[in-house]
Amino acid sequence: MKRILFLIIITCGFLFSYSQDSAWIRNNYHKKEVYITMRDGVRLFTSMYIPNDNTTDHPILMTRTPYSCSPYGEDNFRNFWSNHNRQYFKDGYIIVIQDVRGRWMSEGQFEDVRPFNADKRTKKDIDESSDTYDTIDWLVKSVAHNNGKVGVFGISYPGFYSTMAAASNHPALKAVSPQAPVTEWFLGDDFHHNGALSLIDAFSFYSSFGKPRPKPTIVGPSGFTFPVQDNYAFFLRTGALPNFSALMGDSIAFWKDLYSHPDYDQWWQARNARRAMYNIKPALLVVGGTFDAEDCYGAWNLFKAIENQTPETNSSLIMGPWYHGQWANNAGLSIGNIQFDDSTSAYYTEHFIHPFFNYYLKNEGDISNIKKATIFFSGENKWRQFEKWPAPNMQMTAFYLQPGGKISNSRPVQTNSFTEYTSDPSKPVPYTDGIHLNRTREYMTDDQRFASRRTDVAVFQTDILKTDITLGGPIVADLDVSISTTDADFVVKLIDVFPDDFAYEQPKNNYPMGGYQMLVRGEIMRGKYRNSFEHPKPFIPGKPTKVKFTLPDIAHTFKKGHRLMIQIQSSWFPLMDRNPQKFMDIYKAKDSDFQPSVIRIHHAAGNASAIYLPVIK
Repeated sequence: MKRILFLIIITCGFLFSYSQDSAWIRNNYHKKEVYITMRDGVRLFTSMYIPNDNTTDHPILMTRTPYSCSPYGEDNFRNFWSNHNRQYFKDGYIIVIQDVRGRWMSEGQFEDVRPFNADKRTKKDIDESSDTYDTIDWLVKSVAHNNGKVGVFGISYPGFYSTMAAASNHPALKAVSPQAPVTEWFLGDDFHHNGALSLIDAFSFYSSFGKPRPKPTIVGPSGFTFPVQDNYAFFLRTGALPNFSALMGDSIAFWKDLYSHPDYDQWWQARNARRAMYNIKPALLVVGGTFDAEDCYGAWNLFKAIENQTPETNSSLIMGPWYHGQWANNAGLSIGNIQFDDSTSAYYTEHFIHPFFNYYLKNEGDISNIKKATIFFSGENKWRQFEKWPAPNMQMTAFYLQPGGKISNSRPVQTNSFTEYTSDPSKPVPYTDGIHLNRTREYMTDDQRFASRRTDVAVFQTDILKTDITLGGPIVADLDVSISTTDADFVVKLIDVFPDDFAYEQPKNNYPMGGYQMLVRGEIMRGKYRNSFEHPKPFIPGKPTKVKFTLPDIAHTFKKGHRLMIQIQSSWFPLMDRNPQKFMDIYKAKDSDFQPSVIRIHHAAGNASAIYLPVIK
């Protein structure tokens, strides 16, 4: 009863604050909609929320988006007051939202992750950085009472446009925050992971987003109507990838491009946003979630690219225990069944993102609390700060797979030792338990007991830990495998096994947490790309072969009394498309091409498999 009363009080307080903020913004701001002309003559639709206060000059904070700057009409205000962005209104910012080229009310031709052009010679040589430059130039020259300082931020796809904004290097652009930024769509973000297609996300997204828009419009596209509410059943029944192409139709350009470029060729490489990260002038604050199902790769690796390619840039990284965008629209008290001690999102807002923009755009406050890397470590549930990332005291440590499902830091001594399972594409391993239509965001921390009970999942674990083990940085899977076919996928999952008597002091639900197998990090590797993403190579059936790949960074402490578990499997469905387990262009596969494969994970003296973990001493 006390908990219910507490929730009622909090809800009423939120609704009262919501109403107050809504009224305050409407009373103190006005909205203006304009078309801003780019250097090639294309006009981009732009909404501006401008303070009524003309007694002082105001900074400009902008988001560029393919998802619409709606609602349209100067009397219609966006619900900024529903999240922490309302604070920018209280601080007197001019808020700008722009439909990117070719989307919604903007003119021109849209291109997904339009490649950065470093060699612009004529007015026709445009990219997203030039569109940002031209927009900023117009804003600082045309909007009354601006202070000549501009910031840009965005989450997910708008995070990509934020990255491109940084590459514009307009002199008025002082601060940029790419958040969960789309960075690399073949290796790790959204639609591919190490060459494997993120089937459920790609099909669900592009069946609506990818529909052509012949002329500017305020009406969004309709999505695909799924015949069943069970995504596992739908995607399995649909079968091989050409069948999905038939459902998608001929009108969606990016879907056809995706099928036309099955390997990491120049077409994909040109769409790697990191290629633009040289000679960057504005300050950068990269933000992401350690449990972001869409763009976890982008946040970690964009920051590393900036550090390596433009070390003189003032750049920092904030990573919290969040799903995609949770830092901006949720308290951040939990994700799925995993709970944290405090509101991680409120902490981020108060200590990082607002001070960042206020410092660079208003000359207010200080940013002494923003170090090079500020990372929340789950398990121990606390923030840690570092002067570089990965941390200087991080040491890659081998955890060897052993016979009997064991893990140790010593190389195995047995000869001809392996764990075997049969990967059957007709019964792929699901990525999560239960029945869902949409891909869940919580799967990144889901209980893996459902998978450890399957015979086509290899399970290894340590003894009960006698001391804490803190991991911070990338994971490297170094597997020695043999398969009975010419191709297969390898999914490696790092799991925190809770004690049998574990329970939260204030549980938010009745889920049994004793013995919980928390997914900390999982990643897939399409086997044919083990040597090169550009030039795939078949396996020789039965021959031991090295499959080595890097998983995205983690930040987690395995507490004393827990166990560390590794699961290895060869399907992760329908999160990822099924491998026919035959060396071929999978986008041209037929239903008849799918075949079982006998997989062996070797853990012998001469064929040792190990997972290298980033141990922080």
